[in-house]
Amino acid sequence: MNSNLKELLETVVSKDFCIGCGVCASLENSPLKMQLDKKGKYKPVLLSSKEDTSHDYLAVCPFSENSNNETELGRKFYGNLEDINHNEYTGFYLKNYAGYVREGSFREKGSSGGMGNWIATQLLERGLVDGIIHVKSSETKNNSLFEYQISYNKDELFKGAKSKYYPIELSQVINLIRENNGRYALIGIPCFIKSIRLLAKQDPIINERIKYFIGLVCGHLKSANFAKSIGWQLGINPTHLESIDFRKKLENKSANNYGVEVKGIKGNKIEILTSPTKDLYTTNWGQGMFKYNSCEFCDDVLAETADITVGDAWLPEYADDSRGTNIITVRNTDILNILQDSSDKIFLEEISINKVYSSQAGGFRHRREGLAYRLYLKDSNNEWRPQKRVVASDKINAKRKKIYEKRSELSQASFTAYEIAEKEGEFQTFIDYMNPMVKMYTKLATPTLLERATTKIKTKLVDKFENI
Repeated sequence: MNSNLKELLETVVSKDFCIGCGVCASLENSPLKMQLDKKGKYKPVLLSSKEDTSHDYLAVCPFSENSNNETELGRKFYGNLEDINHNEYTGFYLKNYAGYVREGSFREKGSSGGMGNWIATQLLERGLVDGIIHVKSSETKNNSLFEYQISYNKDELFKGAKSKYYPIELSQVINLIRENNGRYALIGIPCFIKSIRLLAKQDPIINERIKYFIGLVCGHLKSANFAKSIGWQLGINPTHLESIDFRKKLENKSANNYGVEVKGIKGNKIEILTSPTKDLYTTNWGQGMFKYNSCEFCDDVLAETADITVGDAWLPEYADDSRGTNIITVRNTDILNILQDSSDKIFLEEISINKVYSSQAGGFRHRREGLAYRLYLKDSNNEWRPQKRVVASDKINAKRKKIYEKRSELSQASFTAYEIAEKEGEFQTFIDYMNPMVKMYTKLATPTLLERATTKIKTKLVDKFENI
């Protein structure tokens, strides 16, 4: 077996740091194939012992020790731009905005302000690409609700609108790209875009054909059991879930008070059921149920290797608009020109780095302060872990340490609890198993009056500084 393939399997995969992107399985003549495991996560499986010495499997893996990090990749693609800036949280950037799409139904059909699909449409309509690689409802019978596909027009693009908190992999669509000449743009979460950037260094066809990258702000990736748990709570057995909309906009509600809609067999008929997300047991993002372990060791929130990144503008000034508003970080001059040339079609408001940070403050803290502590714990136990830009450290207070420890515990326990609940056929079993940990975490994570007051003061100082 190829020595670096062997190392990949013995470190990243066997120690649960694989994000399931599928790039290792996409290498030509790769003996690997992506399969969903019993936890609902994609993992590469060795199907053949054939020798493949032509590829460096570690170099394309976003969580190996032998691949370039986001800053190194960003410097290569954006470092020579005339007006480029760099920040430890955004990576390289030309401009940062808050905004939404005015024209058409992009905003209505999107998770937030509709900017992701709008940019993709602009790339198509302006002849900059021939197709968009993005996630849509699965067309194959592979026991998965979603998969990467290629869209060639706006109508096809709309079928893939909105965020999918669900496992996907890239190996099949990469093979399609190799077989079909053309220019493409890829929409993806940070680690997936990074992995394709790494692949392009080895694969001249991929390097030539994927022209643009549209990144999505990422909290973490969920296993398939997350979607099943939502349907189960609404009365649909996990085996009978047919589709799910994770970001159903609720009229007259704040932007972050969205709903979820599922379709499946309930009783003897197909039903469509909707619920506010906050009313469901498994959807608290801070608790991280059904989270990939690799997400605990990622330091890229804003897809730093993407030409443009879009996400939710979780800021007070935009929160009341249920239609949603995006934060937008631009790194590519072609895309910046498109944005600046479209004032009649979109709304844009330039925002500061502080505002970008504030919009994703919880994610940044978990991926910087929290990651440093998780790395420290791994090192203290002499356990393998990926090399990160964040330096291992335990220099945080005791309460924050316990919060990060309990989050990891909750995430891992959710898989065990779900497996037990499936065997017993009762979702209440899942709740009973998780409740003691959830209550302990909630008590620990709830800010004290002093902590709330301190946060308010810090927020006012930041706003005052920005207005000077």
